[in-house]
Amino acid sequence: MADPKGFMTTPRQDWPRRPVEERVRDWDEVYVPGALLPIISKQADRCMDCGIPFCHDACPLGNLIPEWNDLVSREDWRQAADRLHATNNFPEFTGKLCPAPCEAGCVLAINQPAVTIKNVEAAVADRAWELGFTPPRPPDRLSGRTVAVIGSGPTGLAAAQQLTRAGHTVAVYEKDDRLGGLMRYGIPEFKMEKHHLERRIEQMRAEGTKFRTSTVVGRDVGAAELRSRYDAVVIATGATAWRELEVPGRELTGVQQAMEYLPLANRVREGDLAVSPMSAAGKHVVIVGGGDTGADCLGTAVREGAASVTQLDIYAQPGGERDEDAEPWPTYPKIYRLSAAHEEARDLETAPAADADARLFAASTLRFTGDGDGHVRSLHLVEVDAARRPVPGTGRTLPADLVLLALGFSGPDREDGLVEQLGLGMEPRGTVARDAGFGTNVPGVFAAGDAARGQSLIVWAIAEGRAVAAAVDRFLTGSSRLPAPIGPYDRPMTV
Repeated sequence: MADPKGFMTTPRQDWPRRPVEERVRDWDEVYVPGALLPIISKQADRCMDCGIPFCHDACPLGNLIPEWNDLVSREDWRQAADRLHATNNFPEFTGKLCPAPCEAGCVLAINQPAVTIKNVEAAVADRAWELGFTPPRPPDRLSGRTVAVIGSGPTGLAAAQQLTRAGHTVAVYEKDDRLGGLMRYGIPEFKMEKHHLERRIEQMRAEGTKFRTSTVVGRDVGAAELRSRYDAVVIATGATAWRELEVPGRELTGVQQAMEYLPLANRVREGDLAVSPMSAAGKHVVIVGGGDTGADCLGTAVREGAASVTQLDIYAQPGGERDEDAEPWPTYPKIYRLSAAHEEARDLETAPAADADARLFAASTLRFTGDGDGHVRSLHLVEVDAARRPVPGTGRTLPADLVLLALGFSGPDREDGLVEQLGLGMEPRGTVARDAGFGTNVPGVFAAGDAARGQSLIVWAIAEGRAVAAAVDRFLTGSSRLPAPIGPYDRPMTV
């Protein structure tokens, strides 16, 4: 604990964002470059080095937060990077994309703003790369065992890196033409620039991990054939089966899934397309769904030059403070949060009829109507109560040339044939069934990440990848020294 009075003398200061008018004209990350480093040591001083650090329990990776906070406060970047990487393969991913449940569990957050744990993590990760503290770590010797990892999202990459470093020969199979899963084509550039992803992949290549892109397991290569060629298989395909909205007018042109829209915008940034065929430019856009994917659509539509953008959230607008009775500390509370995209929409007034920023809360979609050419032109909605029952007399109509459905995901996509070809057992909710050791009903086949857990956070995805790697290592060798931060049935802290 570098400064015993830091939490009393230093107020919380977050990484400042660039001005809205500036950042919506480009696709660069929203934060002011270089503005984090001058403030981060004092922010790390606010950590109280608690006797029982609940931030550990709030983080599924078990990040050693008080330890690297203390090291950052002393500007010992090498040791801080070592402690950070001891529990997290990709701290720059979580430092930019995780909603920071660790901060909700910070003891200081009982009655003060929490330590800026996420910002400290991002600073350490960036400094580690700048100072050369992230060299490839190839194994000293090979085990002679082979593993196929299906999917190159955060779970698949974490599992592959852990197993490669343990000495196994690992090949990662990715259906898309580039690696990264949703981090590549789902996460917009303004949230995480893709060079962060590229340098980790190059690190993994240097360590010995092999990558096979544009390969759909179940179609381009048979799933059973793949199983016969490797000593073990890890299914880390994510939960890409999107939820539908069964209302009249769903068939109209212009009513699209969010994950049909976002990848095209990302492909423009990759240089594959000059303009997205679903561009929001000049259109009235309505996003159905109040989560992070909806916010990603919001920020993307604003940058594409939409005429208006409104986001619908079926839940009532939450308050600005934790409800201590319903969601006591240290659980992650549902409170009103202003993401960068919502801040942009608020300042630019993209949705004049919205309750707050661009959002309409307690709003349920009734139907879509279109023009004579079958293209959507309007969305009809109604307010709902806490039980999602329509409130009489609250119906309204929004102009809508483009409707984006961001309703979440139910499990892995079944169209590729992977599940059927392997004969995998499935849970009623659509995820891959597994036992206490991450194993499926097929010997040697393991399942991890959103494909088995269901839609979750990136921090849980990386934790799953690390844990399944330990399970596979144990299966192949009889024992494992790899860390297993979570079990397959662990869940976030709740009341």
